[in-house]
Amino acid sequence: MPRTKRQKLIRMIEKYIMIFIGAVLTAVGLELFLVPNQIIDGGIIGISILISHITDIPLAVLIVALNMPFLYLGYKQIGKTFAFSTIFAVMSLAGWVVYFRPIPELTNDLFLAAVFGGIVIGGGVGLIIRYGGSLDGTEIIAIILDKRTGFSVGEVVMVMNLFILANAGFVFSWDKAMYSLVAYFVAFKVIDITIEGLDETKGVIIVSDNPDEIAETLLARLGRGVTVLHGAGGFSGEPKKVLYSVITRLEIAKLKAIIYEKDENAFATVQDVHEVIGGRIKKKAIH
Repeated sequence: MPRTKRQKLIRMIEKYIMIFIGAVLTAVGLELFLVPNQIIDGGIIGISILISHITDIPLAVLIVALNMPFLYLGYKQIGKTFAFSTIFAVMSLAGWVVYFRPIPELTNDLFLAAVFGGIVIGGGVGLIIRYGGSLDGTEIIAIILDKRTGFSVGEVVMVMNLFILANAGFVFSWDKAMYSLVAYFVAFKVIDITIEGLDETKGVIIVSDNPDEIAETLLARLGRGVTVLHGAGGFSGEPKKVLYSVITRLEIAKLKAIIYEKDENAFATVQDVHEVIGGRIKKKAIH
């Protein structure tokens, strides 16, 4: 088998293994923490928990059935790769929900169940999203609405989930609804950490009269490569070298020290970077 095909096969196997692990974690969070304590998650899973409680239809059946129309939309609007990954994730979750169903919950304390259930579910869902799948049909609707309206994916998902979580107050009780909100926000944060990593990455743009010295020092002290962009002053029209680099959150203080040392009049901006592909990610040298 050619090397490129072998690499693609390895990446595909890794992808589905991680999605499978994500489904296991999500099922653990649901069946061993949230569901036994009548705490719900957002999205289709939350709707499935509510309907299952009212009708006694198995949760696994509802998770699959309610996601199917959205999976069809995802296949049509987003692509078959995403749809197949999501189908695998949903079916894996349903299977593990059935497996963990007879196992007793790990805690009866509602706060502990909300917090630790949110952590485990957030880790599972984050893995699935990171590797190209989804467990929630509402995210597919949000992506489609994002293309056709002025609302972002995050805004649409947030509104839908707050509506779903509010309904837990009518089906269970208002204290359960509030614990559900705690679980949702814990899971939401853990999803971000799982997708982006603990080492938050920042993109830095520096405009300076001493760009070469700053670039050399960044490479020497932080081990960070620098891309030189060619621009011009908006007022003077004079040509300017603009530096762009990617650092971690923990390196911001060192970056500021370097800039102040080499050019105290330099202008710099720091932005969040959600993902970095290729390049010098790890540090090479530190003085």
